[in-house]
This record gives sequence, C-alpha cells and structure tokens, in this order.
Amino acid sequence: MSRRRKKFDVKNVALGVAVIALTGAALREQLRKPQEERTWEGQILGVPYDFRAPTPERIRERMWNPNTSSIFTPHIFGVGWTINFYPLVHPKSRNEAERELSRV
Repeated sequence: MSRRRKKFDVKNVALGVAVIALTGAALREQLRKPQEERTWEGQILGVPYDFRAPTPERIRERMWNPNTSSIFTPHIFGVGWTINFYPLVHPKSRNEAERELSRV
C-alpha cells in the first residue's frame, strides 16, 4: 500500500492565513478595549466574529431561524458564517418574500 502525498495547495494555505489573520485582528480589537467594554462579538473587515461560549439558544438562532430569510448567519463560535438551514428547508414563495421586503 503506497501513501500519496497531498499536493501543496496555495489556495488552502492562503485561506488558512486569512482566517488566522482575521482571528488575530478580532482578538486584538477586543483586547484593546477596557475589560468592561469587551463584548467578544462584532465584525472585522466585514467578516463577523463571536468568541462568546455557545449556548443552545444561539445555536438555534444561527442554524434554524425562521425569523430571517438569510441563509448565512454569523458563526456560533469563531470567525465567519454559519448556514441557517430553515430557509433552505422551508423556502418562502417569491410573493411572500417580496411582501416581507416591502414592509421594511
């Protein structure tokens, strides 16, 4: 049995470096604030982050939220986005979505 060496993939390395850089920048932003002002959640360069301990309520809110048509929500923990499966399983009709947008 021979082992195949994984190819060096520049895209994966670049993505890993970007995630590490965003995580470091988000932590730096929070640690520069006075302790009582730290929320451990926010956005860095338009990418959401949340370093609070996950709770069952937040997991449900981010992964199964019927109150939004957004498919991508902020990560439950970390930097980036999570998939909200509710709009994928229960898609609204086009007319319902248009009516909802016109109310806003």
